[in-house]
Amino acid sequence: VQLQASGGGLVQAGGSLRLSCTASGSIFSINVMGWYRQAPGKQREAVALGTSGGNTNYADSVKGRFTVSRDNPKNTVLLEMNSLKPEDTAVYFCYAVVKKFSGSPYAAYWGQGTQVTVSS
Repeated sequence: VQLQASGGGLVQAGGSLRLSCTASGSIFSINVMGWYRQAPGKQREAVALGTSGGNTNYADSVKGRFTVSRDNPKNTVLLEMNSLKPEDTAVYFCYAVVKKFSGSPYAAYWGQGTQVTVSS
């Protein structure tokens, strides 16, 4: 299973960015799919996660500004980031919990990370 993320970049504070991630390979189903981030010197943290059933979970720091959405048939997750702040600067990692075959357990997979930099 590979997770290919795109959409990071440099933006001014108050601006917007959209991240996209598509999972490929042997995929029977994806349970959770979303985004983590890691800023320099900090631990990786969950930012926004979405379940196959449509439930979402956000870090308190991004509620009201970020929106996660999934296209289940395309194994894709999007992260719309609005009103960006300098403290949102981090490497953003796509994350998915995938069942490769009908009889296999779910396992976690990570994308390669995409840099988001918000200038003040």
